[in-house]
Amino acid sequence: MNFPATGPRIALLTGLAMLAFAGNSILCRLALTSTTIDAASFTAIRLVSGALILVVILRARGVRPTAGGSWPMAAMLSAYAAFFSFAYRDLSAATGALLLFGAVQFTMTGYGLWQGERFRGLRLVGLLVAAAGLVGLLLPGLAAPPIGAAAMMLAAGAAWGVYSLLGRSAVEPIAATGGNFLRAVPFAAVLILSTFGRVDSDLTGAFYAVLSGALTSGLGYVLWYAALPALTATSAATIQLSVPAIAAIGGAMLLAEPVTPRLLLASAAILGGIALVINRKG
Repeated sequence: MNFPATGPRIALLTGLAMLAFAGNSILCRLALTSTTIDAASFTAIRLVSGALILVVILRARGVRPTAGGSWPMAAMLSAYAAFFSFAYRDLSAATGALLLFGAVQFTMTGYGLWQGERFRGLRLVGLLVAAAGLVGLLLPGLAAPPIGAAAMMLAAGAAWGVYSLLGRSAVEPIAATGGNFLRAVPFAAVLILSTFGRVDSDLTGAFYAVLSGALTSGLGYVLWYAALPALTATSAATIQLSVPAIAAIGGAMLLAEPVTPRLLLASAAILGGIALVINRKG
């Protein structure tokens, strides 16, 4: 499945991928708060179901499932998925997404700077404003997220940032994503074994995990992979910060989660910073 790198098509692929990423936050939070499934089981089912749907697609296209991807990428994918699930035991969908993609931004932007990208003028202001919003969200206070859960989500974002950077060189998005998910299955098995005796699940929770793995992860990542080659590291990092706004709306509508003043201010700072970074060239 090759996608022509035209402007409108890249915009469409990126928009659909952002909707899928926000859907991951909502599905994980919904599963962990309204069903009996635990974080390790959700992670394992998510990774395995993502692998299965992508293997089916690859086989139908006559492509060997392990033709793409790599073990380093699979390790980053597994680390992201595990930290993501365990963090969402104590974070709202919006707060988790904001922390996740804030960490993604700084990971990928740091790489861009290391590679020679430079920030000047309003782009630099935007980056600093976004950083201030992230710091403001984490400052101690009644509305601050639990520090342990926040740290795990930041780790998930760093892993996803590295995964995205490694994926920019992928020639065939489906083969790369399928290979990574398939290689992630052993990591999922290790996670389950490490929590043996403390795992739990039910049909509804497993269903949410399958949706997260097959639809909003497996197919969502294919779309993101397809868009990545046409984006700079900095643009890819900042575009992903639209996800918290989508997750906040979904969390409020589907999970009845409150949107606090702190979250609103932090979101305004981070998303405002995005606009400056993306829309200014100097």
